[in-house]
Amino acid sequence: MNKGNSMVQDKVNTEGTKVFSQRPALTSNVMMVRPANFGFNDETAENNAFQINNTEISTAEIAAKAVQEFDRFVTMLKKNDVNVEVIQDPQFPVNPDAVFPNNWISFHHPDFVVTYPMFALKRRNERRKEIIDDLKLAYSIKAQFEFEHFEKEKMFLEGTGSIVFDRTHKIAYACKSIRTNEYLFNKFCEDLHFTPILFDAVDKKGQPIYHTNVMMTVGVDFVIICMESIASVVDRKKLEALFKETGKAIIPISIPQMEQFAGNMIQLKNKNEESLLVMSSKAFNSLTQVQLIEMENYAKIIHADLDVIETYGGGGARCMIAEIFLKPLHGK
Repeated sequence: MNKGNSMVQDKVNTEGTKVFSQRPALTSNVMMVRPANFGFNDETAENNAFQINNTEISTAEIAAKAVQEFDRFVTMLKKNDVNVEVIQDPQFPVNPDAVFPNNWISFHHPDFVVTYPMFALKRRNERRKEIIDDLKLAYSIKAQFEFEHFEKEKMFLEGTGSIVFDRTHKIAYACKSIRTNEYLFNKFCEDLHFTPILFDAVDKKGQPIYHTNVMMTVGVDFVIICMESIASVVDRKKLEALFKETGKAIIPISIPQMEQFAGNMIQLKNKNEESLLVMSSKAFNSLTQVQLIEMENYAKIIHADLDVIETYGGGGARCMIAEIFLKPLHGK
């Protein structure tokens, strides 16, 4: 992790008070991909301990249930006044994980996108130029940072799965894994002017956690994090100090709660500027009353049943959402 008394660098006004440039921390615009062939991916299961291949139901039933969960989730978001750009995944090629677009693309204020290198061969067809072209009809996109060529060197960085952003303070958090290459993470931060915060996090079996966004959620004023998964006391202390420095209350979750996707949440806002904390019902049901009350101090909690997607895909509510921080062309 970075060293120094302060890891946050930003503009200072004439009175010496730290101020932050116009960086939207929350958005009410998101992109989601409606799956055509959702299912268990044996390639990603190599290092995603959250995936379970329950063979009691057929692949056709799994795919159908995933679509139902997706549609209900989108309906819930729209009812809460979140604008959802729904992209339909094509029947061919078969993309079992297309429902998790946050791993291959991220959108940044005011007008650029980043595309990422992914570990699993079966996932690389999810990167579709036509999706970006379609979004150009609604949002300003003037540049694209492309990192996918690093796949040839077997170096991976899987979007906002690998990286959890504090956009206000331009900080990028990541736990090391085969999906989150240290060199590539630091290069990303250098190219896009983020402060890199890298650490080790492991599951109950001592295996590296495959994606940072299953063990921590960074909100505007809070962070939900599984500190138990961070073995290094030094790393824990440095994270705690940085959260304090950036004004974030720490809401700890346990490893069993993390396994129920309680770290895989996302804070959005709706069109009325109301703060929303979005999670799966599995994550919601794992939380204690004390945790729920604390979270409700910062946002309205909304949740949807994503059991099939979480079980077979190993990703939850946050993984399904790609936040759009681009400037809208038509006043969305």
